[in-house]
Amino acid sequence: MASSASFSSRPAADRDCRQFGAAANLPARLAAQRRLWWVLGLTATFMVVEAVGGWLAGSLALLADAGHMLTDVGALSLSLLTAWIAYRPADDAKTYGYQRWEILAALVNGAALFGIAGWVVVEAIHRIHEPQVIRTGLFLGVAVAGLVVNLVSLGLLHGNHGHSLNTRGAYLHILGDVLGSLGAIGAAVVIALTGWTMADPLISIAISLLILLGAWRLVRESTDILLEGVPKSISMPEVQRRMLSVGGVLAVHDLHVWTVTSGMLAMSGHAVVPELGAHPGVLEGIRAEMAGMGIGHVTVQLEVEDECAEPGPTAAPVHSHDHAHPH
Repeated sequence: MASSASFSSRPAADRDCRQFGAAANLPARLAAQRRLWWVLGLTATFMVVEAVGGWLAGSLALLADAGHMLTDVGALSLSLLTAWIAYRPADDAKTYGYQRWEILAALVNGAALFGIAGWVVVEAIHRIHEPQVIRTGLFLGVAVAGLVVNLVSLGLLHGNHGHSLNTRGAYLHILGDVLGSLGAIGAAVVIALTGWTMADPLISIAISLLILLGAWRLVRESTDILLEGVPKSISMPEVQRRMLSVGGVLAVHDLHVWTVTSGMLAMSGHAVVPELGAHPGVLEGIRAEMAGMGIGHVTVQLEVEDECAEPGPTAAPVHSHDHAHPH
């Protein structure tokens, strides 16, 4: 029968540990937030220009891209709001703080991309059956201006989109706008050279399919985090192997690895040791092994295998965890 022991830390230290990921990622997140404000201003301004230009030119591709930029404005605003909420400190009710708000925002952004892509496809099919007169000169001018604005926005986000799933959602929105502008330019050139107005709705459908691919990846990753699935960068057999490689660890079980929010991985598990007196060295060894895999929040319950115990009813072990955090 396995016996377990209780190890606890000071409450103040526990509360400090709740902020382990926030402090480490703060500079990158603040930089991303500043860039998001710039991108929001550029996107909101040009959205109005593109909507008016698309209406005057009679171009679905421009109107579709303006509609996509409208969702961008909403997505960027939501990203900034949730980033602000995420900085609120942890408390006794929200022990991880509010940082998962950014994951919820990323999920909403992905769903919005699905919606706008579906609308563009429906409208494109309508345009195929009822072609519209298009003013190609205005169409091309607005599309080129849109490409320039979107490339500037994409450049602002490019260096930071890997730090946060929320920022990645905004990045994918802007990337969709870049593709929309390229498609609009291509359609304008084809129509100007050949007069084939069908290029406008067909290119709009192609752009929508590309947007859907990015939206699916964003929704899938957000859902995996909310369901506390194992991060794709982590191999559970490797976690087990590394824990067993620590001197004094006889067996491990009940292992769990999950993502709290972007860049914040956590792990919990049970380790069987010969005696509890050796636990500081075992915990430090496990912490070091997990840190090597990018896991910063480690919770381990140590157990001792008592081969001499009399068989009897199995009692529920006392689950009190010793935390090992990198500093």
